[in-house]
Amino acid sequence: MGHGHLSTHSILHSFIHFIKMAILIFLIVSYLLFSITMMKLFAKAGEDGWKALVPGLNFIIMCKLVGHKTAHAAWLLVPIVNIFIYVGLCVDMVRSFGKYEFWHSALAVVYAPIIFYMVGANKDDKYLGPTLKMEKEYASKLEEARQSNNNRELQKLMRQNPYKKSSSREWAEAIIFAVFAAAFIRMFLIEAYTIPTSSMEGSLKVGDFLFVSKAHYGIRTPKTILMLPLLHNRIPGTDCESYISKPNLPFYRLPALTDIKRYDPVVFNYPEGDSVYIFPERTWSINDYRRGAMTPQRFMQVKTGQAELVVRPIDKKDHYIKRCIGLPGDSLQVIDRQVYINGKPARNPTHMQFLYRVNSSSGPINQSKLEDLGVNISEANPAEGIYFLDSLQLEKIKALGPDVTAEVLTFPSKPDQYFPHDAKNFGNWANDNYGPIYIPKKGATVKISPENIALYERVISNYEENDLKIKDGKIFINGQETDNYTFKMDYYWMMGDNRHNSEDSRVWGFVPHNHIVGKPLFIWFSTKNGNMFNGINWSRIFTSANKM
Repeated sequence: MGHGHLSTHSILHSFIHFIKMAILIFLIVSYLLFSITMMKLFAKAGEDGWKALVPGLNFIIMCKLVGHKTAHAAWLLVPIVNIFIYVGLCVDMVRSFGKYEFWHSALAVVYAPIIFYMVGANKDDKYLGPTLKMEKEYASKLEEARQSNNNRELQKLMRQNPYKKSSSREWAEAIIFAVFAAAFIRMFLIEAYTIPTSSMEGSLKVGDFLFVSKAHYGIRTPKTILMLPLLHNRIPGTDCESYISKPNLPFYRLPALTDIKRYDPVVFNYPEGDSVYIFPERTWSINDYRRGAMTPQRFMQVKTGQAELVVRPIDKKDHYIKRCIGLPGDSLQVIDRQVYINGKPARNPTHMQFLYRVNSSSGPINQSKLEDLGVNISEANPAEGIYFLDSLQLEKIKALGPDVTAEVLTFPSKPDQYFPHDAKNFGNWANDNYGPIYIPKKGATVKISPENIALYERVISNYEENDLKIKDGKIFINGQETDNYTFKMDYYWMMGDNRHNSEDSRVWGFVPHNHIVGKPLFIWFSTKNGNMFNGINWSRIFTSANKM
């Protein structure tokens, strides 16, 4: 039996290795074809063909042939920027041989070796000179004819202008470039997000629009390559995903500008978001279904097969934003709503919220007064006097009158609701009293047993892709019996500032490092309660998204 498990695991890893090798071979072959087909172009331009085969030198010669300074090739060493530089060089290269049509440029962008081969093999195609320099000189002739009022010469130049483009082509190229540039900026550098729920209220409010840097914690290379640009995972107004998951690329992260710091708000991919059921009001994971955490209506729809299970790769999982409370290697515990890190009280956010029941002998409190205090009425239950409040709002409400009282509500222990969802071994954990729990750190080794394996089961099997089996009270990883495990990756503990209204690590556990997306920079727009008709939060626009 153990041999069978090992064989299945080996086959899976062999397949993954095959895909990675196939992609690597494709890239190597493409580069070789690029260099070989460029040899003929170099020869036609009066350069030694062998220079096209020398990495680095070939791009320096390309710069020279199209009219750039040779130092321009240094931009190819800059990640992300090098993509635009490479594409520009390929387009200008074919233009230097008189290939000015739209399809010439498009083919140079899509797969340069094809157009390079066509130009090299056609004996009628000659090197005309550096296109950038020639285009500049032609523009100077046009301007000189205009300045001298030489209409005859001007008309002739305009008629013969090889660089002239139709207005439709100008628009098409402008739109394509804008989408191309925006997609790359969004994919690698900065992306706009909106806050859809009140889990970070009132640090980040429902209706806040953020710019998030993907470079701060290290740019992730895309895993999914076939997708509609500028869409994350869903085509609006449809039941369709906006991407095709296969083929895909190996997942890498470039060096970070800064480490994730404790108390940073962080955008990340929803850890349990690999298998989800999507409904208009929200997305539920398959684990929500298994735990019975869904609403009765949605639970029955899934149970009766009326909802489709959608499987997503890492980079297409939903985006969440929470505050990083625990770092790799930390021990964390919540005692009476206070978080403790390594035995010491954690620093609490200024606007950390809990659920309170507000009472007044003189009758219900005026809703407009509460809204003036920043209370999110849309998330409240005014009929029962229940509101989510931070400490500042709480004090102001109590100051409304001597008859006003407020009591914090408590949540009972629900083993199926809280991670690790093991009633037998962790049955007394609850929202306000949770843990202690160790947060995995790369290279650290922990003892594992049937009693604590629920804490690390998803880490071992899903995030770190091992074959985990428990049989006869023994744990087998990749077919080998073991009582310890060494982590391959760092993990983080994320919590919302609205501690009584946040599905966070207390529900779905650790956030793997490869799920980290980026760091919020600032709020660029904000609507009241997420609705433009309620008004605009002018005071929040262009304010920091990193307030504690």
